[in-house]
Amino acid sequence: MQRRSLLAGVAGAAAITPAWPRFAIGQNTAARTLKFVPQANLTSLDPIWTTANVTRNHAWLVYDVLYGMDAEFQPQPQMAEGHSVADDGRAWTFTLRSGLRFHDGEPVRATDCVASLKRWMKRNSNGQKLEPVVDELAALDDRRLRFKLKRPFPRLLASLANPSNPAAFIMPERIARTDPFQQIRETVGSGPFKFLASEYNSGSFAAYERNAAYQPASGAPSLTAGAKVAHFDRVEWHIITDAATASAALQNGEIDWYEQPPPEIQQLFRRNRAITVEAIDRLPNPAVLRFNHLHPPFNDKKMRQALLPAVSQTDYMTAIVGPDPALYSDTMGTFTPGTPLANDAGMAALTGPRSIARSRALLKEAGYTNQPIRLIGPTDILAPAAMTQVAGDMFRQLDVNLDFVLTDWGSVVQRRASREPLEKGGWSVFLTAFASFEFADPSGNFPLRGNGAGAWFGWPTIPRLEELRDAWFDAPDLDSQKKLAREIQLTMLDEVPYIPVGAYTSMTSFRRNLTGRVPGFALFWNIRRG
Repeated sequence: MQRRSLLAGVAGAAAITPAWPRFAIGQNTAARTLKFVPQANLTSLDPIWTTANVTRNHAWLVYDVLYGMDAEFQPQPQMAEGHSVADDGRAWTFTLRSGLRFHDGEPVRATDCVASLKRWMKRNSNGQKLEPVVDELAALDDRRLRFKLKRPFPRLLASLANPSNPAAFIMPERIARTDPFQQIRETVGSGPFKFLASEYNSGSFAAYERNAAYQPASGAPSLTAGAKVAHFDRVEWHIITDAATASAALQNGEIDWYEQPPPEIQQLFRRNRAITVEAIDRLPNPAVLRFNHLHPPFNDKKMRQALLPAVSQTDYMTAIVGPDPALYSDTMGTFTPGTPLANDAGMAALTGPRSIARSRALLKEAGYTNQPIRLIGPTDILAPAAMTQVAGDMFRQLDVNLDFVLTDWGSVVQRRASREPLEKGGWSVFLTAFASFEFADPSGNFPLRGNGAGAWFGWPTIPRLEELRDAWFDAPDLDSQKKLAREIQLTMLDEVPYIPVGAYTSMTSFRRNLTGRVPGFALFWNIRRG
């Protein structure tokens, strides 16, 4: 599939915008309300249970963290006033800023942080590395908590600050005690906005109000660090899955911000002086084809390897952003292009001549005998929907026994958590994309984990990847890390926990009277109406 046809109808509709009916969100947009169209429906409200980006964006409105990460990937204090290190790096004491309160009025206490971090460590790739090193994590008093470590862990601050899903969000203790593999039932944070549960309607609407009691940290806003100042009294998320309808609403001024418009719509917006079109992040978003390692056929490494010659990163990326090569990379390996660990080790597997015939032969050699392959994907979120269509075309050309299941993204997020075999509703393959910072190094690249039941959806068991990742954490300098990154990439391309399908520049569009947007992803502090 050289070019997606998924939104061809939308492109045609874009040429006749004046004929569209006005989208009745409300004709008189309040100056103090920001109206936003997210990339997908908000189905899960628990940012620890799921790694869905739409839930991540929701969470950064509601929750805060001890340390944030700036655009240069440096940790900066947020809820923490600071920290001290003793006992040769084996004791870290964090002190909370005074006056922090949750949205229910209760003060933020160290016991809340302890419970939240213990839950986070079970699900986050950094946390999973940290947890075995922790001898004790306890509250010393209401404002101080302490990590007692079995050995020094120099990346403790970086781990707490890393915004990779799930980030180390702080919740009230009563909520944070929820089993990390079960979803929370209450959304209470201490961040710059309060979630309005009474107005939430999955598939349609979510709303947030400014937290008047929020005390921003100091410093210029940069990614998830610095002062998180809310300039709007209210933020509304309008779930509009039809691109033409969302486009008309933005052009008519009925919404302010359209997070992820398709390329055809972006071209239309560029001709409108009232609309800004720009990259949402300064680095590209990596994308992957993820296997289920628990069940046939992709529990067999040779079956996974067999698909490598069939994957054309160019096809997958042009399906998302169009044919302009400036908007994508088709030489994506393990790490985000443009970051220090990106390298070319073993990349002939993905950049050499592409061959469906070769993949067919390799599948046969691996013992493929028409076993069912269930590809799951969405229809209502740009990048995964486009990539899933390309993958469907690829599997059809491979003449496999394909069960192609398309639903909404929320259903995909729920279904991919199932470990059941296909006959009980399970899955074989799905595709998704990540923020640039998540694949910048092994600490945040959770699809790279090979720790079996504790790994991300797909649950690969690859001891060698875990060994190399551990060595990377202990590497004394960047040169050592780069050497290990090459070994990690060679192992990844041999074991194939996933197949990189490229990296793309994600574009966002908003009314030109909005200023101050913080680059990275959909962040709602600092942005204001000019």
